[in-house]
Amino acid sequence: MRPPWKLIGLAGVAGVAATGVVLARRRRAQGAYDADEVRDRLHRRLADITPPDEDEAARSPGSGP
Repeated sequence: MRPPWKLIGLAGVAGVAATGVVLARRRRAQGAYDADEVRDRLHRRLADITPPDEDEAARSPGSGP
């Protein structure tokens, strides 16, 4: 019995299309923020994980020497 090449090909095309849909949704969700909003969110996350007893220079990566 020969393998059903047409079905294998259609399954491959369906897999590629499904992957494209997933990637497009993820990309759209990432692009929903503007640059200022992303920067603010990152600064808030950094402040949440940085211990409060460190000085300001250590918390702000761009203000070092």
